[in-house]
Amino acid sequence: MDVTVVIPNYNGIVYLKDCLDSLQGQTARDFPVLLIDNGSEDGSADFVEAHYPQVTVRRFARNRGFSAAVNEGIRMTRTPYVILLNNDTVCEPEFVEALVAAMEAHPDCFSGASRMVQMAHPERMDDAGDYYCALGWAFACGKGKPAARYGRQRYIFSACAGAAIYRMSVFGEIGLFDETYFAYLEDVDLAYRARIAGYRNLYIPEAAVRHVGSATSGSVYNEFKIRHSSRNSVYLVYKNMPWPQILLNLPFLAAGFLMKMIFFAQKGYLREYVTGLGKGVRLCEREKKVRFRGENLPHYLKIQWELWINIVRRCSGF
Repeated sequence: MDVTVVIPNYNGIVYLKDCLDSLQGQTARDFPVLLIDNGSEDGSADFVEAHYPQVTVRRFARNRGFSAAVNEGIRMTRTPYVILLNNDTVCEPEFVEALVAAMEAHPDCFSGASRMVQMAHPERMDDAGDYYCALGWAFACGKGKPAARYGRQRYIFSACAGAAIYRMSVFGEIGLFDETYFAYLEDVDLAYRARIAGYRNLYIPEAAVRHVGSATSGSVYNEFKIRHSSRNSVYLVYKNMPWPQILLNLPFLAAGFLMKMIFFAQKGYLREYVTGLGKGVRLCEREKKVRFRGENLPHYLKIQWELWINIVRRCSGF
């Protein structure tokens, strides 16, 4: 197979057996598997080396974040495609084969998202592709809804990097994952850059995984996740939108951040959310924006239309 699977891991020993066993049961054969261990302290890397000698293990001395881990795996990849896979997933047998086949059939696509269902309730969706809207929100399509509704291929804004395939040649054009993010929204940022360059991203329901979710951070809402997500949401806007586009969307962005502020205040996390926003502003002061190129103007216009349409999708529970 012309694909390599990269698994970032941080203290995921309780999940790794099921994940790696599901890769061994694929209809596809002879694809490399890389495990990038982010300074785990639970014996994860030792476990994989002892029980899965066919897996190449690369160890970091400390936790350098999701982006750094997958970037290392991408740099080690020598195949036309790379699949990024969370350690808390279990893949259906056709997962790898279906992802590669879809990418071969869509040469204009940079990435392909798998059909992610909930581990405990596989009849319910976890993620059917990600979208981004002018409110400054990224959201997973179909989360918590009946999985039977999401069985058709379609174009999406972004693939969730928890179980997705990427075309290696495009990384040379748009760059790798931005390690400034550390965790959260780095996959939306990458997809945004690909969209600016004119590539598309695809939802591939034939490739299915079961996903535990929040396995590393520990819960749906926690201080780490909220601070990083809010910080990164500010950086995502600054980095990818030219200044005229930021001004155009400013009323929507202001409303979106205010609604999030009220939401997290009700959850008891107002301080964490506001702290993250402040860190995001300071981050923008020292980081660079994506360079605007005139030839990409049609792509920016198409993206902007989608940002407005995706507000409707988000409010309708798409």
